[in-house]
Amino acid sequence: MVKLFGWKFDIPDLAERPELRHCVVAVAPHTSIADFFVGAAVLFAAGVKPRIFIKKEFFNFVTNPLLKGIGAVPVDRGNRHNNLVQRAVEVLQGSDDVCVVITPEGTRKEVKRFKRGFYEIATRAGVPVALGFMDFKTKRAGYGPTIVPSGDYDADVAKMLEFFAPMHAKNPKGWHWQEN
Repeated sequence: MVKLFGWKFDIPDLAERPELRHCVVAVAPHTSIADFFVGAAVLFAAGVKPRIFIKKEFFNFVTNPLLKGIGAVPVDRGNRHNNLVQRAVEVLQGSDDVCVVITPEGTRKEVKRFKRGFYEIATRAGVPVALGFMDFKTKRAGYGPTIVPSGDYDADVAKMLEFFAPMHAKNPKGWHWQEN
């Protein structure tokens, strides 16, 4: 369906990039609910087994079957003791053939920095961070480079932002890092 709207996917052959089967996928920019549909299409076209962490408010009797069927996991963002990082680490440690998908912005609203949870998950689970992207101007979405956490969060995020900066968000005012 997404391809019918003119989207093109940059999806590498998983035989050439096997780390994409077992990683944290950090997807940006995230400024619209439309990002979910584009991102989900990329994940399924790639053939990976995702676990997508989504705020619990999206789950109800109508959406539950669909969301759980695509690997969505409800998150209570209002509960600071939800053990989200540990839950995600356990998901990754439970299988060598699953990826955890997170938007490092943590919200569709404009933010000034990435939240640290995705990095903590990758570090604790011992997996790389694959950069998932979508560019609403060029209608391209897919996978960019993979970053192995070095332990220097600021340096690693700077590399990520360098990659993400040229991307055009659905709602540009919500994407703080966009280049002109």
